[in-house]
Amino acid sequence: MRLIDLLRLALGRLGTGKLRTALTMLGIIIGVASVVALVSVAQGATKGISEQLNALGTNLLTVTPGFSRGTVTRGSFGSATTLTIDDASAIAGLDGVAAVAPELTTSELVIAGTQNETARIIGTTPGYLTVFAYDMWTGAFLNQASVDNNLRVAVIGGTTADNLNLTQSSIGSTIYIGGLPFDLIGIMQSKGGTGTQDDEVIVPLSTMRELFVGSASVSTIGLSATSQDDISTVSGEITALLDQRHGIAAGASADFSITTQAQLLGTVSSVSDVLTLLLAGIASISLLVGGIGIMNIMLVSVRERTREIGIRKAIGARGRDILSQFLVEALSLSLAGGAIGIGLGVVASLGIGIYAGWGFVFNPITVVVALGFSLMVGIVFGVWPASQAARLDPVVALRYE
Repeated sequence: MRLIDLLRLALGRLGTGKLRTALTMLGIIIGVASVVALVSVAQGATKGISEQLNALGTNLLTVTPGFSRGTVTRGSFGSATTLTIDDASAIAGLDGVAAVAPELTTSELVIAGTQNETARIIGTTPGYLTVFAYDMWTGAFLNQASVDNNLRVAVIGGTTADNLNLTQSSIGSTIYIGGLPFDLIGIMQSKGGTGTQDDEVIVPLSTMRELFVGSASVSTIGLSATSQDDISTVSGEITALLDQRHGIAAGASADFSITTQAQLLGTVSSVSDVLTLLLAGIASISLLVGGIGIMNIMLVSVRERTREIGIRKAIGARGRDILSQFLVEALSLSLAGGAIGIGLGVVASLGIGIYAGWGFVFNPITVVVALGFSLMVGIVFGVWPASQAARLDPVVALRYE
């Protein structure tokens, strides 16, 4: 028989039991919709995290001190005081370095008028704005004079400004950090996202050391390479420079570490791939259950249509004609369920993306794979019932009651 005849016959037969057909397809619909939606969620989450990492800075590298060691215990990595302002100045002189921003951090109570919150206070230099790719919403950022003269001036992030009800008209007003008065000179443009990067107060590094921390070291040194191609080279130059400055012998453990933006993005990508496969595998269980449902219904259909099969064979239908008929019915069920599932999965992906804030993430490959998998389910779970029908003896089939 021609394929078009087989398809017409299969659709006609499936149409006679609409409720049973719909219930049989339900497993495939749920499975395919789950695969499409969950893969989209994993990819959307990866996109959101990657965008936040990219928003941290352009071609960013971060130098962190090593661990501290006491007489008995060893501190966590980053707890040492091995990085200094002089290290930051030396790094700024390397080729390929666009800007450098040493940091000292602490937490203090910030008061503006009747509002207050405990915020992260960062002591840094004018290079911070370039290194971490911030824009000013209003006012001005720190300048070198404010660092050189230990000025009590502050720039705040967008979230901090919202929490303290500060607006453009607040520039020039006095805020209190740890009980000490500071002149508010600027508010940075919010980057958005779910991190704490907008909830911060920036003060001159020298002022931070004088009033709050009193340490000659710095917490971290952030820097921006002139281009993405220079990141690896700059990382190697920093390692050689700090090894020399800190007197670290060849083969000895360094008292600092360097993290690049590319490393962070690579880690996110690896985790995302594993998460995507895990979610897709879990959702595929529904497809397996749907395939078993198709096989069950097709076996029942073979038993119900035994006399029909016997009559068709008696008037000349070959075994492969019967096999093709039942196989096309199984494929029609799985493909129809797959198509509906893809539609529902896309709608679910759109809704979740809008709610989560990363927008609609759609990968055509996911749809192709889901449709191909549903087709495979139809073939795998439809072959046995179809072969059972094809092997029926027409004499026995005609006698079947």
